[in-house]
Amino acid sequence: MSDVKTAPDGLTPIAVLDAKGLSCPMPLLRTKKEIGKIKTGEILQIDGTDPGSRNDIPGWCSRSGHEYLGEKEQTGYISFFVQKG
Repeated sequence: MSDVKTAPDGLTPIAVLDAKGLSCPMPLLRTKKEIGKIKTGEILQIDGTDPGSRNDIPGWCSRSGHEYLGEKEQTGYISFFVQKG
């Protein structure tokens, strides 16, 4: 996927959601639940292994008013960063 948005360095998430090992739609469902627990402007980090999250999370952000800050490849998983709108 060539249009992957890489998260900038220096992000400070207020919470980290461990969605590793979960398949679609669970990472997105858990993300929706966790985003409700943080304040507007705070950052949620979602760590996951489901490749579908690369499309699901940014798409959901654009539909729901949150800002998708990007992703970072980690060893064995991907970290996604969402700022609550």
